[in-house]
Amino acid sequence: MTDQKATYEFKAETKKLLDIVINSLYTERDVFVRELISNAADALEKFRHASITETEVFDDHLPLEITIELDEKKNTLTITDTGIGMTKSELEHNLGTIAHSGSNTYLAELVEAAKKDVSLIGQFGVGFYSAFMAGKTVRVQTRSWDKSEGHEWMSDGTGSFTISEMAGLHRGTKVIVELKDEAKDYAQKWKINSIIKQYSAFVSFPIKLEGETVNTVQALWTKNKNDVKDEEYNDFYKFIGNAATDPMYRLHFSADAPLAINALLFVPAENFEVFGFGKVDPGVNLYCQRILIDQHSKNILPEWLRFLKGVVDSEDLPLNISRQALQDNSLVAKLRRVITKRFLKYLDEEATREPEQYLKFWSTFGIYLKEGATSDYEYQKEIGKLLRFESSKSADGTPVSLADYVLRMHPDQEEIYYINGPNRAAIEAGPYVEMFTKKDIEIVYTMEPIDDFVLSHLGEFDGKKLVSADRADLSIAKDEEEAKEEGSAEENTPLDKDALAELTKWMQQVLEKTVSEVVVSKRLVDAPAMIVNPDGHMSSTMERILAAGRKEHGIPGMESSKKKLEINAKNPLIQKLADLHTKDATFAAEVAKQIHDNAMIQAGLVVDPLEMVERNYKILNRVVLN
Repeated sequence: MTDQKATYEFKAETKKLLDIVINSLYTERDVFVRELISNAADALEKFRHASITETEVFDDHLPLEITIELDEKKNTLTITDTGIGMTKSELEHNLGTIAHSGSNTYLAELVEAAKKDVSLIGQFGVGFYSAFMAGKTVRVQTRSWDKSEGHEWMSDGTGSFTISEMAGLHRGTKVIVELKDEAKDYAQKWKINSIIKQYSAFVSFPIKLEGETVNTVQALWTKNKNDVKDEEYNDFYKFIGNAATDPMYRLHFSADAPLAINALLFVPAENFEVFGFGKVDPGVNLYCQRILIDQHSKNILPEWLRFLKGVVDSEDLPLNISRQALQDNSLVAKLRRVITKRFLKYLDEEATREPEQYLKFWSTFGIYLKEGATSDYEYQKEIGKLLRFESSKSADGTPVSLADYVLRMHPDQEEIYYINGPNRAAIEAGPYVEMFTKKDIEIVYTMEPIDDFVLSHLGEFDGKKLVSADRADLSIAKDEEEAKEEGSAEENTPLDKDALAELTKWMQQVLEKTVSEVVVSKRLVDAPAMIVNPDGHMSSTMERILAAGRKEHGIPGMESSKKKLEINAKNPLIQKLADLHTKDATFAAEVAKQIHDNAMIQAGLVVDPLEMVERNYKILNRVVLN
């Protein structure tokens, strides 16, 4: 070192920034290592680009790499790069003022953010200055690639810094951080290694920590997918997803418009939420030029895709923006839209290419798509193509798509019908599918409580309205032959219109506490009766879901609405009841109540079991003893 030394005052804004960094954001100091490594990688990249056109390069024997040396005795951390270096004027400008910013608005935002969240250091592009969170003094020894003399910059982060000439330096930059007493762990190898693994694992230049290269995993998302082997993908997934098994699916794609994106997404083999581990954290990390910006990002994918693992890297996110307010940035919203739509398109393509593999995905992760269909209107159309349910025409209980259903629809059919039940056998034994079976109309079986919620939110598919089969206003068109058969059946029914009117009026009086109306059904084939909801927009299943939610949250005073009871005039039990109620009204009332409760149970709705069992025994005693 020569004796020539000059002292400079920090710009006023820089003084204020340093005070914020050291005092307000002190607890999150790990990221200063990331910032210094990022600066070193930038310097190496700049040198690589600048040297392409040069015939002779200064210190061309030096490998392009970053080295980190630790000294626990001297309590120092040293990060060295062989990049483009800096001249004296660049030192003064780059390390004496706030890079890329200096406005009071910027500082005001940083101060306000620091009060709310001490983890924001690194998200405001403070870069080099973050070294003072851990450093008592910081020295920067650098020599530019233009062969000018080397210099050393030094400061304790208070009010000034010095720049001195320094002989004998190679090309590049060395940052020596003399650590504060409370930051001594940054001179330990395990600590620095863990920070590199978290933030800088994919830097494109070797990072050597005390002679050992620590960033050995390649940034596969930056490569052409044709150049990457399956084994490499699987190893990468296990690294970033902390997984022991190979992924179920992977999507590797790049896009130039509307944003420059490189993405590598994986679907795990297991759904850990079903194992009782609670809601999983998002598993996709956001990078900007291979540097981690937002780990387990909640901003780049909707919450219902939280099961995905992987990496998204976009160079279109300016570093100062991507580190300031990801959740508010319009570029991030655009990024989320592009990635989400691309992944849903990929699933649709895979469902067509390998249906059996997709059904494995559906059985494992379909619940997340259902969540998306009910909570995210923007992607409902894409999600609708991916839904799978059993139906009356699905072979061996294999779930089918709504698109398959539409292909099999009758020419005059305008609606897609669905019905809920605990299982296939229970649904097919119930009264709601009778007319559909007779008319050979396919009906979708929804066997999870959320399924009706999903389809009611979806509303329609491919221009066809989705309709629950237990709706009171359901109307199935009849052709002439069916109309003749129905007319003939009505003529052959022992009950005339007056008798039916009298029976329905009497039953409505008996069941007035639980039934809004009793009517003669036009769609029952064999069953004596069924319950339908007078509200045409709500199925019984939807009511069960809402009732369960009210009960769970302790919301009182919201009893279930009265239902409509449809009776089958062709059923022998109903015909006998029409005669019985005129001869023994008391016993007939017990039978009517039992018919109602049976229909409620078939609809999946709650009845009083004690009252029902007691009534059932009364009826059995009457039948057996008489």
